[in-house]
Amino acid sequence: MRGRIALIGGGFSTDEDGVLDDWVLGQARVPRPTVCFVPTASGDAPGYIEKFFDAFRAKDCELSVLPLFRRELDDIALREFLLAQDVVYVGGGNTANLLAVWRVHGVDRLLREAYARGTLLCGISAGANCWAEGSHTDSFGPLTHLPDGLGLLPGSVCPHYDSEPGRRSSYRAAVARGDLADGWAVEDGAAALFTDGRLAEAVTRLPEARLYRVRAGGEAGTVEEAVDCRLLGG
Repeated sequence: MRGRIALIGGGFSTDEDGVLDDWVLGQARVPRPTVCFVPTASGDAPGYIEKFFDAFRAKDCELSVLPLFRRELDDIALREFLLAQDVVYVGGGNTANLLAVWRVHGVDRLLREAYARGTLLCGISAGANCWAEGSHTDSFGPLTHLPDGLGLLPGSVCPHYDSEPGRRSSYRAAVARGDLADGWAVEDGAAALFTDGRLAEAVTRLPEARLYRVRAGGEAGTVEEAVDCRLLGG
């Protein structure tokens, strides 16, 4: 079974058209997938959970949520629950806190197992950062590098590459210094699918939104290469 990860620059959190979320569901291994929303990075915020259900309720899938701040499942039930999912969709928030909570509850190990079994792992912002070896984050207040993650996706990730002031320059500086490995920068409106750690497809809901490969080197300290993206619905 091949491991797959999708980085989402938008989705139900910010977009009204549902285009990127429909694309995610289209990558599932079955026509009517089981989809679990994991809102750990937001502290299991009730409004965020409600927004997820409102956005996905009309789609052809079976929905669930995994709360960890008021955990309901024992270890055996938690493993059975996560391994029964076709898609695990991780929400945004604080990447560092997400990783810490997952490790306390053993969710990091279970997600590795799910990945090896072919579950599609995906997410936005912190939910994109968590899969890589490191990421660019505001988990500690100011924008900085976080050399930590599940390591299922080689290298680093930077979300909100075009929409948050300082993201582009700060991420490139971290890669240039070697604080973060070469990686992927996702603009809002774009998304990327990786199979066994390699880019399989890049898509966008907006003609101008892009995915970038950022590498150390060159006169400026980094080389930024735009990836061709397929326009969804186009």
